[in-house]
Amino acid sequence: MRRWWRSVLMLCALLPAAPAWSADNDYRMGTGDVLRITVYGQPDLTTEARVGENGGITFPLIGDVRLAGITPARGETEIAQRLSKGGFILEPFVTLNVVQYRSQQISVLGRVNRPGKYTLEKISRISDALALAGGIIIDGSDTVTLVRTRDGKPEYHDIDVIALFRPGGEASNELVQDGDIVNVARQPMFYIYGEVQRPGAFRLEQNMSVVQALSMGGGVTQRGTQKGIRILRRDASGAMLQLDTQLADPVKKDDVIYVKESLF
Repeated sequence: MRRWWRSVLMLCALLPAAPAWSADNDYRMGTGDVLRITVYGQPDLTTEARVGENGGITFPLIGDVRLAGITPARGETEIAQRLSKGGFILEPFVTLNVVQYRSQQISVLGRVNRPGKYTLEKISRISDALALAGGIIIDGSDTVTLVRTRDGKPEYHDIDVIALFRPGGEASNELVQDGDIVNVARQPMFYIYGEVQRPGAFRLEQNMSVVQALSMGGGVTQRGTQKGIRILRRDASGAMLQLDTQLADPVKKDDVIYVKESLF
């Protein structure tokens, strides 16, 4: 299963882009973006311009228009309102398209094949960022963290990568923005020892139960028993607890599962 979704992740960047305004209407324009603006029935007003360092462009009849930091849809409304209020055009229909996106830099760090800083020349999403970095390596987590700075303060958002490829998961495939950091931590582990075929450390998969953990350890040996299995688990204070457990119980991060030897 894991191999399947990692293969999908490697191929996701090759999929056709979604229609601009169904998928990318959250994009906020910025310095360096090249825009093409048209007004229905007014070909003389068609303008192609790059957003300057001041965050704006010059548009016929209305002069300077600040567009940095707002969406194209909001830019359309702004230009239409100014054309109307200025008495130039009655009820103008304005279309604004980004024809060239400014260079945006993001960082993809942690357990990926090629961690580092990447320059984006088009609208990109979490799956695109991971594909640029060569995908998640074998011990990478199924959950990635998107770190974004707003008003000088970092915000952290955990994203379930496996869920991205389930029905409805595209809603979680967030747009990445200039300055974002996508971090892939090491996958949580659990440990199993005692009377199992392959004692050792293993990846903790989502919603894993004790019986599934035992299967990853090769199952119980002929001398072992499934009765009286115990888990060593740290509580919130860091103290180690010894817990009796059932086969259907969930396994948690850093659990140590001990399988006893049968007395008979």
